[in-house]
Amino acid sequence: MKIVAVTSCATGIAHTYMAAEAILKVCREKGYECKVEKQGALGIEDKLRNRDIKEADLIVFANDVGISKAERFKGYEDKIFQTKPHDVIKDPYSIFDEK
Repeated sequence: MKIVAVTSCATGIAHTYMAAEAILKVCREKGYECKVEKQGALGIEDKLRNRDIKEADLIVFANDVGISKAERFKGYEDKIFQTKPHDVIKDPYSIFDEK
């Protein structure tokens, strides 16, 4: 399974990176391929390529604020799981409970 995610929080610092790490950790445990784009105080880090988005089985948005360049995800709404950074940090397995 291929997972891509975008994490961002209101301040763009701690929760952005903590959520990214939680998602990566649970995907490693499950043996899933995963890439996480972080949108924070430093701008966009590890930007997802169009190919990454297209090939993803699941797209996770863990954000408190709007996602930059959200138009890249148009047409893939059926693959998107929306959550908050705090929620995915607390229970990263919840991403897969919905699918």
